[in-house]
Amino acid sequence: MTRSTLRGLLILCSLFTLSAVVRAQSLPDQRSLAALLKASRWQKRVLLLCAPTADSPALLRQRQLLAADRAGLEARELLVREIVPATLSAADREYLTQTLRVSTTGFTVLLLGKDGGVKRRETEPVAPSSLFATIDAMPMRQREMQGSKPR
Repeated sequence: MTRSTLRGLLILCSLFTLSAVVRAQSLPDQRSLAALLKASRWQKRVLLLCAPTADSPALLRQRQLLAADRAGLEARELLVREIVPATLSAADREYLTQTLRVSTTGFTVLLLGKDGGVKRRETEPVAPSSLFATIDAMPMRQREMQGSKPR
């Protein structure tokens, strides 16, 4: 093989790998809702945005509000997931309604702490500043802000 052929193959392999990484990052999380929350415990806070449809006005408004402060979401280690019950498996719908006590017919914002507990439940879109105030008042977040993150 010539040098130019090897270089071409290397570039092609690099592009293929980069494409796979970008594609993997853009795909929705395929784990069950329960598995996602279990995997997030002690790692991330979780904000579930539950709406009857993906184009629900309340969901669109909440998405818009959160998009304005991505840095605040990252600083608080907040994982945001949109949930449309009709697209869930039967087991996930049951987990959503029975364990998390979320209605499948209305809009709900559910804030879960790193311990997995429900810290806040709202039925209207919530301003990031209000969510951040709730999080920043949590003892674990207080320790994080002081620089002594528990592991």
